[in-house]
Amino acid sequence: MFVTRYNPHKQVREFRRGMNLLNSLLDEEYSNNTKSDFSPSINTREGEFAYHIEVDLPGIKKEDVEINVEENKLVISGERHLKDEIKEENYYKVESSFGSFSRSFTLPENCDVENIHANSKNGVLEVVLPKLEKEKVQKIKKIEIK
Repeated sequence: MFVTRYNPHKQVREFRRGMNLLNSLLDEEYSNNTKSDFSPSINTREGEFAYHIEVDLPGIKKEDVEINVEENKLVISGERHLKDEIKEENYYKVESSFGSFSRSFTLPENCDVENIHANSKNGVLEVVLPKLEKEKVQKIKKIEIK
C-alpha cells in the first residue's frame, strides 16, 4: 500500500486551476462576441476658432449616425450594417458585418454648444465645435493719483 500525506493546499490549487480554465473559456467567448462590434477610428484636433472631431465611418449612411449633446458631453453613436454578397455561376458568398458604436467626449468650457455642426463626406464624419469668443482683454490703464 502506498501512503501519501494529506495536503489541503492541493485541493485549493486544483480548484483554482479549474476556475482559471473556466475564466479563460469565458474570456475567449466574450472576446469572440466583441469582434463583431464596431469601434470607429477618431481623430481630434484644435483649431484657432473651433475643435474638430473626425470619425471614420466607411460604408455607414449618415442616417444611421446620431449626434447628441447630453450633460456637457457630445455623444456620437450609430450602427453599421454591411453585407458583401457575391453571386457567380458556381459560387455564392455572403459576408455580413453588424455592430453598434458609441463614443462620448466631454465638451470644453469654451465650446459654443448652440452652433455645433457636422458634415459627412467619403465615409468621414467631421463634427465642428466652435469656440466661444473670448472677452476682449482690457489693456492696462494707468490711473493717475491726484
